[in-house]
Amino acid sequence: MNAPKTASRKNEYPSNRASRIDREQCIISLICASVVVVCVCIGVVMNLTTLYDENFGHMGIRTFCMFTVNSNILVGVGMFHTIPYSIDELRRKSYFVPPWLVTLLFVLVTAVAITFLVSLFILAPVKGFALIFTGSRFFLHGVCPILSILTFCFFIKDHELPFRSAFLTLIPVFLYACVYYVMVRVIGEEHGGWNDFYGFLTRAPAWISITFALPVTFGVALLLRMLHNGSARRFRKEVSKELEAITASGEKESVISTLGEVYGKRADPNANINIPRRMISAIAGKEADREQI
Repeated sequence: MNAPKTASRKNEYPSNRASRIDREQCIISLICASVVVVCVCIGVVMNLTTLYDENFGHMGIRTFCMFTVNSNILVGVGMFHTIPYSIDELRRKSYFVPPWLVTLLFVLVTAVAITFLVSLFILAPVKGFALIFTGSRFFLHGVCPILSILTFCFFIKDHELPFRSAFLTLIPVFLYACVYYVMVRVIGEEHGGWNDFYGFLTRAPAWISITFALPVTFGVALLLRMLHNGSARRFRKEVSKELEAITASGEKESVISTLGEVYGKRADPNANINIPRRMISAIAGKEADREQI
């Protein structure tokens, strides 16, 4: 008996559902990552070509002094590296983002999330929401951080992040804080350093910024990790249904035929099934969880 070719989404084979969800989310990831890359380029170019802004002193080449710009550039580079994997999914049905890239994105997305939160809760109340989220800042304070967070938390789900990886997210903030303190307090604007354009050392006692910067970053990282790992576990649950359906089904031809349709080709009962590496990874992860119980 062959698998029905027209089935409702509710009653479709688990293999159909898991693969459909995987492909749809891969397309969304590709679109979001591409938009982030383009918007980062637009925002940075706008800053570089704006030589004077009465509200922001760091335009032109001095724009690279700002954590906002640097964090967006880095996350744009990270998102750009996910694009080939998304294209590979659409061409070969083998979407898989390697663990090292997922961990790198975790670090970079946390940094750009800090940019968004500082813009929303510290800069906007002082300078005004309209000013902080218009012009190049519309891209660097809003669009790029939000899309990066959504993409990482809900559409890149090949690899669960261990708790220890959250400590890596402190590195960009710590390094920038050290540079910022030296340029503002040690060197000073009068000697070629920076003015306190973020207000972390003049609008509040320095010890407050130093004390809360890293714990807040760590808390944001844990929240992003929770959302990301939750998405990874939900995807693995969908894949486990596929595995159980194939294992429990006695209709080998029906299962192979269905998988053949999912992977864009018809397959006979003796053909090898080309299962995406992403699904193999998810299945392997589920089996590892069982061994730990």
